[in-house]
Parts: sequence; structure tokens; C-alpha cells
Amino acid sequence: MKNLKTNLIIVLISALIIQATPAAANDDDSALETYNRAMFNFNSAADYYVIKPIAKGYRAVTTDFIRERVRNFFDNLKEPATTINHSLQGNFADSGKSLGRFVVNTTLGLLGTFDVASGWGLPKNKTGFDATLAKWCVPDEPFIVLPLLGPSTPRATVGLAADTIANPIYWADYYTTFGNNVEEYSFYYGLTALGFISLREQNIEFLDKLTANSVDVYSTMKSAYIQNRLKIGSCAGPKTENNDSYDFDFDDEDDFE
Repeated sequence: MKNLKTNLIIVLISALIIQATPAAANDDDSALETYNRAMFNFNSAADYYVIKPIAKGYRAVTTDFIRERVRNFFDNLKEPATTINHSLQGNFADSGKSLGRFVVNTTLGLLGTFDVASGWGLPKNKTGFDATLAKWCVPDEPFIVLPLLGPSTPRATVGLAADTIANPIYWADYYTTFGNNVEEYSFYYGLTALGFISLREQNIEFLDKLTANSVDVYSTMKSAYIQNRLKIGSCAGPKTENNDSYDFDFDDEDDFE
């Protein structure tokens, strides 16, 4: 139960951070500016020297067909969390459709590598615990930069931890010796790394374009992330349409977690 307890602790700590955050958090992240910029610089260096080259290598040794199968596989693994969170948001019809998508794509779609369900009138409608908290009026700020995972907020961090626990591979890999209760999670971590690299490969050009002509890359990234989060919506109003140039789901940097 070690890893489960760890994730539950992350959820609880993150929830405490949210409660400690002033509700009127409309100020900028001046208190966190030094930390955020330092962590952003660290992440940028890690991406430049390690992550991006691996993502380019992954693209070089795979075909579009294979990469699409990988993307579909990881998208399918999100359906259980989507099912749960649609229910928590009161969207029971959407919850049923997400469950149907998972069943159809896992079986007929060869473990989700083919999106059969969309052709059967079950389109993808992703959501997560972050969106559930938004609907429950949980505040979103302040903006923070996490090690390697990048831009986030306390609410987004809680959502990430909760959705991780809903991942079926997390539980499938729980017993790695067929009932001997030995936790290794080596398969889970390996797939997590693949999902991360797959997502980075998808966004090579976007991130290059986002930062190419920016005088202050950190500020550009922060602005893009905050604009993107308006798509989640909240208890105060509907989702907001964004500038297409920032149409990127930053939360998917933890695509498989």
C-alpha cells in the first residue's frame, strides 16, 4: 500500500494548500515568482537536454500509425477517471458514455489502441477531478511550477493526484507477483514515462512556436497556461473559449499519471 498511501498524502497536502490559499487570489504570483522562475529554468534545461531529444528520437523511430495507437491507448486509460468525475459533477449521461467508451475500446479496440467507440456514437468527452473541484467552487490560484511536470495550481495538483489513483494500470500493476502482494510498479512507471514522451512528441512544434519569439518565455508560458485553464469552467459560469494559439492541454503533461 506504500504508493497508494503516498498518493493519498499528496491529495491531502494539496487540499490543505488550497484551503490556505486566500480566496481573493487575484494578485500575481509575486510571492512565488522567484521559485517559479527558478523551477521553470530547471524544467527548461531538463527539456532541452533530455526530454525533447528523447521525444524527437521517439518520433524518428516510429510511424504516425504507431504513435496514434499509443495516444489512443493512453486516452483510453483516462476513461475510468472521466467516468467517475462526470458522476461527481452530476453528468450521469456523460458518465455512462465514458464507461461505455472504456468497455468498447478496451475490448473491441484492442486495449484502447483503436477508438472504436467514437464510431459507435460515443465521442470522447474528457474531464477530471480538477474540473470537478472547479464545479464545486474550489479556488484555483496561485500559479505554481512543479518539477518536470511544469505549470500548475494547487487545485490542478490535487486533480492530478486523484486521477492517478483512478488509473486502471495503477491497480493492475498493484500485484506484480500474482497475489504475493509485492509492490513493484515497474510496469506502471515505464508506461508513465512512455505517456510523457508521447505527449511531448505531440507538442514539439507548438512549444517551439510558443517560445520562439518570446522575450520572457516564463511569462508567455504562464499566460498560455492560465488562458488554457479557462476551458475548464467553474461554478461561477460556463467554460470560456480561448485563443486558438493557446489551445493546448497543459494538464496532459502528466498524461498517464
